[in-house]
Amino acid sequence: MINAKLMQMVINATNEGIVVAEREGKDKPLIYVNPAFERLTGYHLDDILYQDCRFLQSGDRDQPALNAIRQALDNAGSCREILRNYRKDGTHFWNELSLSTVYNPADKQTYFVGVQKDVTAQVKAQQRITQLEAQVAQLQAELNTLQATSGSNKL
Repeated sequence: MINAKLMQMVINATNEGIVVAEREGKDKPLIYVNPAFERLTGYHLDDILYQDCRFLQSGDRDQPALNAIRQALDNAGSCREILRNYRKDGTHFWNELSLSTVYNPADKQTYFVGVQKDVTAQVKAQQRITQLEAQVAQLQAELNTLQATSGSNKL
């Protein structure tokens, strides 16, 4: 069995943000964040202790991923979603959140753990690919029109 000191060192060493929230209560308050979360978001545990995670979405609450997250929280489930979050300085980043329920030895749901990974570069790359694909489709349509027009002009 891994001891508590080693577990803390492991959690502190990871590059992904880790948050722990209480299961009980309407707002699922945060009780722990690791140093990677603090670096990623600019928020320190003292800033956000006992708050819910909604502050990370700022006013951006209409994201489809939030419905799946709410459902997982309400049903003590798990999910993996990509959503826009906001740092303390107001800049946004794309966050891949993996959310899981933690059970105590009596099999009672006690906490949620969230692992957060900054996937901004990947999301921006996919957005650029989508833009380029749309441009290629538009150019192909223009080429087809030109070819059809030039073919009918030969008559």
